[in-house]
Amino acid sequence: MTRNGKRRTRAEYERGLPDYHDPTAGFGGAAPAYSALTLRIVLAASTILLCTAGIVLFAILGVPVAIVVLSVLFALTAIDLGWVIHRKRRGEPG
Repeated sequence: MTRNGKRRTRAEYERGLPDYHDPTAGFGGAAPAYSALTLRIVLAASTILLCTAGIVLFAILGVPVAIVVLSVLFALTAIDLGWVIHRKRRGEPG
């Protein structure tokens, strides 16, 4: 939503949302930052694969604390991956 209550169009997302990630960009004169969504997708997918391998390995070795820690990391990464894919499908650049 924009400030006047209108929904943003797909074209606006494709151009990018200026100052979306940096509320102080107008003060420092820096260009608006854009998130590297494709990189975040690759990193999240890699983390999910590593967590899965770690969970299986620690299950074989019988280390329940490591299994719980990796399971929490797996869940958080899966949520992040879903949100980044949503943003990418919405048309945001990156």
